[in-house]
Amino acid sequence: MGAELHKTYPPYKAKAREEYMNPLQLAHFRTILDDMKRELSQDIDRTVHTMQDEATIFADPNDRASQEADTSLELRNRDRERKLIKKIDETIARIDAAEYGFCDSCGVEIGLKRLEARPTATLCIDCKTLDELREKQVAK
Repeated sequence: MGAELHKTYPPYKAKAREEYMNPLQLAHFRTILDDMKRELSQDIDRTVHTMQDEATIFADPNDRASQEADTSLELRNRDRERKLIKKIDETIARIDAAEYGFCDSCGVEIGLKRLEARPTATLCIDCKTLDELREKQVAK
């Protein structure tokens, strides 16, 4: 979800023996997160204004139903984006608390490549895989 929402940034190129989650890396990810949040907020504002401008009452029930379906889909998308903004805010707080980039479950480094793909990741790939396997088992 995250990759298609924000503009593409050149991946952070770590130097040899560079400390993980040093100030340059943190600034890189903070820029990405700030831009994602700004873009999402602008999309939400645009949607609200568009919905206010297009608040038309159609006499034809089919037109009204179509408009309501479009509105429902748009609101569902915006709700997803609102939740992502909350997650971005939590991630920025993790950067400020010097907890960013480390797995919530096992404490190992999440890794620059994974964070580039999903800047809001809180689990390393191994813990995320286990988490998804547990979800599948519970869903059955």
